[in-house]
Amino acid sequence: MSDRPTFTAPSTGRDVPVPAAASDALWGSDVIAATLRALGVPFLALNPGASYRGLHDSLVNHLGNAAPEMLLCLHEEVAVAIAHGYAKAGGGMMGVVLHSNVGLMHAAMAIFNAWCDRLPMLILGATGPWDAARRRPWIDWIHTVADQGALVRDYTKWDNQPGSVAAAVEALLRAAQIAQTAPRGPVYVNLDAALQEQKLDDRPALPDPSRFAAPVAPPPAAAEVECAAALLAQARRPVILMGRMSLSVEDWRRRVELAERTQAAVITDLKTGATFPTAHPQHAAPPGNFMAPAACAALREADVVLMLDWVDPGGAFRQAGGVPTGAKVIQATLDAHLHRGWAMDMGSLAPADVQLQCEPDAAVRALLPLLPQAAARHWAPRAPLPGAPADGVVSIRAVAEALAARARAEEICIVRLPLGWNGAYRDFSHPLDYLGADGGGGVGAGPGNTVGAALALRGSGRTAVALIGDGDFLMANTAVWTAAHYGLGMLLIVCNNRSFFNDELHQERVAKERGRPPENKWIGQRIDQPDIDIAQMARTMGAVGIGPVDDARELGPAIAEGLAAARAGRACVIDARVAPGYDANMSGAPPSAASQKR
Repeated sequence: MSDRPTFTAPSTGRDVPVPAAASDALWGSDVIAATLRALGVPFLALNPGASYRGLHDSLVNHLGNAAPEMLLCLHEEVAVAIAHGYAKAGGGMMGVVLHSNVGLMHAAMAIFNAWCDRLPMLILGATGPWDAARRRPWIDWIHTVADQGALVRDYTKWDNQPGSVAAAVEALLRAAQIAQTAPRGPVYVNLDAALQEQKLDDRPALPDPSRFAAPVAPPPAAAEVECAAALLAQARRPVILMGRMSLSVEDWRRRVELAERTQAAVITDLKTGATFPTAHPQHAAPPGNFMAPAACAALREADVVLMLDWVDPGGAFRQAGGVPTGAKVIQATLDAHLHRGWAMDMGSLAPADVQLQCEPDAAVRALLPLLPQAAARHWAPRAPLPGAPADGVVSIRAVAEALAARARAEEICIVRLPLGWNGAYRDFSHPLDYLGADGGGGVGAGPGNTVGAALALRGSGRTAVALIGDGDFLMANTAVWTAAHYGLGMLLIVCNNRSFFNDELHQERVAKERGRPPENKWIGQRIDQPDIDIAQMARTMGAVGIGPVDDARELGPAIAEGLAAARAGRACVIDARVAPGYDANMSGAPPSAASQKR
């Protein structure tokens, strides 16, 4: 098989190397690089390291830094977050390269986020020579560990450390297949530095990767579909909980048809992306990280519940006060295939009278032909949300209104939303209107996710926009440099309350429960003295920095400027100095919640 691209490879057009002279010499890493090209891996996000210097050379001097193209990142956590965001926005499986055990440890939290989000990612690692006689003094020893994959084995689908070049080719084929087989997730292949730098006598023939493609997930069993359809057809108060669904517009249309045909109340949330039009009369309540009271009421009254790969299915019933008496539950998910003993990301166990072992949209496709049109139900109109006060105070609500006034929904893709967001601030009517949260609750994912989404959205007509907290930005702000360097247009609106404010609320709650001074809640939480100039940080990395914006009347012009910059291929960061506090009506954590991310 030729090393030349066999697909139309996306490219940023940056970092073009000087062509290497023709040579018959071939190295182990050349074959590995050619395999990545054959697999159609478009980009490799990475932070450099000597453990994979052989592969790095092959990507640049053997493949010309194209198909795949390297994306330089300033932290391994950002590299993984970019690949995560790329997959969230529909770009498919990207690659990441991590330097030895130390790079993998840096990246571990971001890998966990992608695992919890059930998104594919091909992660390549490296180790010092496994043959101890070939290790350089000191440095190769501290960069070699006995079982490097064990660091992330509990939150990757598969890992491997191949012992030969031929085994490395097979490992990559298997890894790509496993990562992209539903339920999807990250995989890890660890490449021995000596294997990469091994000189080869012959050019091995690469297998045809199309013969090792990920299988299409099977449809649900016909008998189970018939049983589920019978329950839905007889239901008087059905409810559908839409969780991790596809980005397909056709699948979106089918979901709407299913809801209308069954006259079911629909519940969505902000942990997953947009899956159903939130302005639809059957949408029970504005989405949140936790279910709103109206959504809980609909679930309590349900006689049939269809759960479509809902995140924490048992938790939904717990929020509603328990499984409704006599209600029948239909589960459509493949998630049980990933459940492990280490992580509890599967959530609490929900009962199921019918199990559809399939991807959720496959369940929708199978059910539709079997369902008659239900009698129309009366749907109460949603109460209008009062406007933001015209007092000049910068709040998340004011940011939402300014964004709505300056950008039509179809022009932007909201990558992330802050904790204080009320689901009623904005309606979603397309799968790319909103991409969902970070999966694992790891603070610092927002900037990298936005860069990855911007990469995937190039040419789509949509601009990647994220509203994130100051803590999220400050942990991973170097992602902005990567966006600026590669000309990725995006807009980060930092809702900067100068605090890890969600934890202030937790400390206040604990202090009151213990009869201690709640006035001390800010200690160990506030980010001030000195104040951090977020806009200036962005400017130092080549991005457009706007702010600080501390008057709501300045938000509109700031957002207009930021969107214009993003559309022109610039990364832009707005420092919006929001007042501490959350909307009293937000669909957020209930007061009894014991834990929630910052």
